[in-house]
Amino acid sequence: MAKLSLFARRRRRVRTALKAVSGTRPRLSVHRSGRHIYAQVIDDVAGTTVAAASTLDKDVRGKTGATSEAAADVGKRVAAAATAAGVTRVVFDRGGFLFHGRVKALADAAREAGLEF
Repeated sequence: MAKLSLFARRRRRVRTALKAVSGTRPRLSVHRSGRHIYAQVIDDVAGTTVAAASTLDKDVRGKTGATSEAAADVGKRVAAAATAAGVTRVVFDRGGFLFHGRVKALADAAREAGLEF
């Protein structure tokens, strides 16, 4: 069995803790790369994606990048899409990333836009 990296161990630990706490609430999953940030609301019971937003969306593709302002914009857009789909309460899955910088900006913007977590 191969050794897991520290990031993979943290990702597994966070995901396991969320599944124990969440119950039937959907999960707001965040992925951060060097150039972009992605967020999606996932219903684990049904196995479907309810809403998604990223800095690669067509309406914001050229003017955003790897900044906290772009992450806040993604947070607002994913919250709007989730509320349009009827989801207001979620569990925040930071996916092994530290709750700092762009991930925190996305979470704060999603909270301000109406998501509860």
